[in-house]
Amino acid sequence: MDNTNQISRWITGLNRYSYGALIGAVIGLTSGVIALLLAIGGPLVAFGAIFGVLAGLYVLSNVSAALYGVILVTALLPFGTLPFKIGITPTFLDLALGAFVLVYAMQWMTGRRQGFKLTPVHALVALYGLWLILAFALGLRYAPFTSATIRQFAETLLSISLVFILGDLIREPETLRRLVIAIMAAVGIQAIGAMVLYILPDQTAEELLVRLARLGYPNGGVIRFIEDNPANAERAIGTWVDPNALGGVLAFSAALVAPQLFARKPVLPYRWMTLGILGAIALALLLTFSRASMLAFAISVFIIGLFPGYRKYLPMLLLGAVLIIALPQTRTYVERFAEAFTGSDLATQMRIGEYTDSFELISQNPIVGVGFTGTPDIDVYTNVASMYLIMANQIGLVGLGLFAIMILGVLVYGWRARLRGNNDERMSSIHLGYHAALIAALINATADLYFFRLDFQGSILFFWIIITLALASSRLLFEASESTVAKRA
Repeated sequence: MDNTNQISRWITGLNRYSYGALIGAVIGLTSGVIALLLAIGGPLVAFGAIFGVLAGLYVLSNVSAALYGVILVTALLPFGTLPFKIGITPTFLDLALGAFVLVYAMQWMTGRRQGFKLTPVHALVALYGLWLILAFALGLRYAPFTSATIRQFAETLLSISLVFILGDLIREPETLRRLVIAIMAAVGIQAIGAMVLYILPDQTAEELLVRLARLGYPNGGVIRFIEDNPANAERAIGTWVDPNALGGVLAFSAALVAPQLFARKPVLPYRWMTLGILGAIALALLLTFSRASMLAFAISVFIIGLFPGYRKYLPMLLLGAVLIIALPQTRTYVERFAEAFTGSDLATQMRIGEYTDSFELISQNPIVGVGFTGTPDIDVYTNVASMYLIMANQIGLVGLGLFAIMILGVLVYGWRARLRGNNDERMSSIHLGYHAALIAALINATADLYFFRLDFQGSILFFWIIITLALASSRLLFEASESTVAKRA
């Protein structure tokens, strides 16, 4: 703050000739940079760079803008990188998350933030994070880390740290309400984009997506089909590269939105807006043909329907199931689920093979796993289509147990907070939505690994944001309850 004042005093103290020279130098330098960007990258890169600098300056002055920037980038460009190298090639997620943490840290350094908000579950989160670091270190005996691995692991730890940083930042129910709206808007845009790309001819959609190659995306073969066979139905991917990764994000986002449809005081002023966003997300989810994600969403909505005020969902679920089974347009979906439960399709058979290999690896390294950098033998692999099995592979059964205890702590803390809540109808629907989203993610993770796999940082970040929001909403319910009791006393 003092440096800024000194610069301001120096500028205002200049005479008109020096001031004019300074303005001319700034204009000349700016023009030179824009010309260089136009010459090197073309108008699109130049516009993106200028917009990025202006947006970055605003983000660095506003912690809420930084947080919304993280959510927007995670939802829309989870794999985007800068189109040039600065020693390394940082992702847009790195920049957005780094800006958010920096602005938060500056609030502490300038004295604008005091005290630190924690819950009993934070100790379990810290223990789990320390175990990840131990597993990573012990895994180095199998292979040294690469620059990509160490960067992705650091990003994972930073995502986990949001439980502390973002959890402390959220101190008012209004912040939680705005975050529901931010996630609804960002994921809603992604869902609409995914449906548009799905409807377009394959060649046109491919050409559009390949243009993202400049930002670190694949430069070909991006359109996905069931079992990677073009003879089968196409699967929606949006800008998430993988349909199952997109399905997981859409599933827990739809679960987060679902309570708002029948909430007495929804976060949006018009219920048709909530219905439109939920419908878009659910339809995009259907087009991913991600069976685990669809099942996760259905189970989370069923759980929501068990709570008073939301029981309209139960007959809606029954009607939806009847229509899916009866309509000829959804026959492919019914057949896919039947194949999954009978193990007769190629994808399920591959999963069964992966599970068998995973159990063998776990039996050989049960305590701490094999870490994140390599495996004991060249023919052994850790990536398996289940977050819980890949956890057991890489951080051992102890690490998996610590994760389970932590998640149980989040859910128990949330249940106790709901029982002691102050009957705030808006807060109640938000709290239920965050926990339903977490349950959807946990169910989806039984048959997908993207909430733990290091090269899918967008999925990992969203997962820990949901955990953070569930904890923060529970803490605020407890605080509201304590405040009500104090006032009565």
